[in-house]
Amino acid sequence: MKMAMEPQPVDKCRGFSIVIPSWCNLHFLKLCIDSLRRHSELENQIIVHVNDGSDGSLEYVRSIGVDYTVSEYNIGICYSVNSAAALAKREWLVYLNDDMYCCPGWDTKLAAKIAVIGHDACLLSGTMIEPMETGNKCVAVANFGRDAATFKEAELLANYSALRRPDWSGSTWPPTVISKRWWDAVGGYSAEFSPGMSSDNDLSMKMWHAGCRIFIGVGDSLVYHFISRSTKKIKKNNGRLQFYKKWRISQSLFDKYHLRRGEALNAIELPEPELDLPFYLELARLKVKYSISG
Repeated sequence: MKMAMEPQPVDKCRGFSIVIPSWCNLHFLKLCIDSLRRHSELENQIIVHVNDGSDGSLEYVRSIGVDYTVSEYNIGICYSVNSAAALAKREWLVYLNDDMYCCPGWDTKLAAKIAVIGHDACLLSGTMIEPMETGNKCVAVANFGRDAATFKEAELLANYSALRRPDWSGSTWPPTVISKRWWDAVGGYSAEFSPGMSSDNDLSMKMWHAGCRIFIGVGDSLVYHFISRSTKKIKKNNGRLQFYKKWRISQSLFDKYHLRRGEALNAIELPEPELDLPFYLELARLKVKYSISG
């Protein structure tokens, strides 16, 4: 297949522009940035988008000297990430949630994978460690606390390396790694998915349509994820319906047949999907379902 956007060879990745949207999660934001400063080895840039900031987040980011953008109220993930990404000075972006704690070596593992790939036509993810089982095949499960007050940091740092897993297929979720060139080419996050449900999946689909076939979850780049500390506070958009109406395929079909989400990585580049009878039957069912529901 001819690439819609040609890959560009890359030299060694020397650092990332790390974009962190935050909405009145000061305790988590402090943990996140502290972990970045202690456990990163590359020359990274930290950029925070402060939504509202009435909890002291704005004063905090100003006091520690990181780059930031700000809005008076919560503008959601799509606008927040796009706003902060406009300040990026590195060739590679990392989108990180504020309720994530980066384990040692998280950034060098991502850079090493970029070096193996050798070009920028890829979308990568780090691997999350989460405190509870959610059915997500792409995470490692181990409980080191559900909030900042009960976080067992020392225990995590003593045991995280044992939670490494093989690289997996179907990168979508943060920590999301994408070159600034491809981010700009596909238009970042699509604002119609505000405040953000399914915006990750939409980004992957835009990358697929632009010709990207490398979607890798890096199994030894680990972050601890406290799980949905901001999304619990918002009125969610119906991202699954929006995704279907935009692309005429469900997220689950795209994950299964195209991205092969959660499967062990057998090759750097994904093959073209093998669309079988169950695929087309499910497409037909979805067409009827959404025509009836409007």
